[in-house]
Amino acid sequence: MFQLNPLANPDALWQHILMLVVAAILGYIIGYITGSSVISQLEDELGRLDNDLQYCKSQKKAVKIATNTTRESFTGIAVTPEKVQHDDLKIIEGIGPKLESILNAAGIHSFYQLSQKTPEQISAILSNSDSRFQVHDPATWPRQAELASKGNWDELKAWQDQLNGGREE
Repeated sequence: MFQLNPLANPDALWQHILMLVVAAILGYIIGYITGSSVISQLEDELGRLDNDLQYCKSQKKAVKIATNTTRESFTGIAVTPEKVQHDDLKIIEGIGPKLESILNAAGIHSFYQLSQKTPEQISAILSNSDSRFQVHDPATWPRQAELASKGNWDELKAWQDQLNGGREE
């Protein structure tokens, strides 16, 4: 039948070429099948990542809008970052000039920004600045800031009258 030894059969060159062609075709078919499954997996992953990216971009816009607003924006009027005024955080009982400067350095300039922090986050900011500020208890600061950001000054004043240095008695 077939003798594959070229020395035994001088006309076996076409047999070798035929074997190479068959091997190349089989290799192409196997590569195409495995490659197409990898491509489809990568396209699925790319689609998921694209959806995640779109979600992150929409969240970034929402965060940017939320952080670049003042009390006027709660009425539906958006303001530009240049027009954002810094609130006097010393109105919050328990915050003095030095603590206000620490909060400002951490990027907290308005009542709204302060109201979005947890007491634990505020404590971490204070402890990262200087160890002597770890004694301050910011447990009521976010709620006071929320009242101030909404303009509930009477309610804030009534509650502050019950507080002792920013702490509930």
